[in-house]
Amino acid sequence: MKPGMSLLRESLPYQVLTGPPSMPGTGHNVEAMDNRSEIRDFLASRRARITPEQAGLPVYGGSRRVPGLRREEVALLAGISIDYYTRLERGNARGASDAVLGALARALQLDEAERAHLFDLVRAANASTTAPAPRRPARPQVRPAVARILDSMTTTPAYLRNGRMDILAANQLGRALYSPVFDSPAQPANHARFIFLDPAAPEFFAEWERSASDTVAILRAEAGRNPHDRALSGLIGELSTRSDAFRQLWAAHDVRFHRTGLKRFHHPVVGDLALAFEALDLTADGLRITAYTAEPGTPSADALTVLASWAATLAQGRTTPLSS
Repeated sequence: MKPGMSLLRESLPYQVLTGPPSMPGTGHNVEAMDNRSEIRDFLASRRARITPEQAGLPVYGGSRRVPGLRREEVALLAGISIDYYTRLERGNARGASDAVLGALARALQLDEAERAHLFDLVRAANASTTAPAPRRPARPQVRPAVARILDSMTTTPAYLRNGRMDILAANQLGRALYSPVFDSPAQPANHARFIFLDPAAPEFFAEWERSASDTVAILRAEAGRNPHDRALSGLIGELSTRSDAFRQLWAAHDVRFHRTGLKRFHHPVVGDLALAFEALDLTADGLRITAYTAEPGTPSADALTVLASWAATLAQGRTTPLSS
């Protein structure tokens, strides 16, 4: 994409996604997440990555048929019977208590995100066997107060997303920073859809492999929290059908939180940026604002200033973009 070509087409201080995000009906729908298989595959994948040495267990001579811990070793570490653990790993988590899950989390050395994911999967298993009726995704609603917050962040790129990584709104600088996503043919604007379906993504995200892995881990965690979200399962089905990279990462069953860190971009207008990000959860809405800043006095800070000027120029209707 060449600088200035259709970028930041609208002059609003923030843009709201038009129409329902991640709509089903694209021909790539999948059924709601199979909870039993999710529990089975997650526990098996976590067990396979831990060696007896890492778990503090003695290792005797002879070859082992499994790459990580045996089921009986996990049961021993968790203080439960082998039969009970086998039942859990087969996906039958009905009635599993928080104490048992906590013991399993310690035995499998789960981090914070993995522990939360295990509890989410089991919570869904312990819910009613009758899944709630699928609901058509509502039109995205951005509360006026949230819009004003975004609008007030005049020197900070920021955008609003839901758990499916649909970008629902962005302030002017956020729209400029993520212009390749907003102008991508992979629409509606969705972080995961852009990363896996747009050939421009590896150039825009300087650390594409890391961004792709983080994105899949976020979606995997969201699927654990909301296994009956038809729009989410539709998005996962679309990406699984169209992207080999997504399928491989999805099969790893990795989950992680993505609250703070550093992201590197190669922007088509201003070039390279290294921006720190912070995630601000809006618990009343189930949404998240992600905001970016540059270290003062760095080339990234200078590039962000140029990007802000370019965005303001286009928003005011001038047609000559700044060059990088």
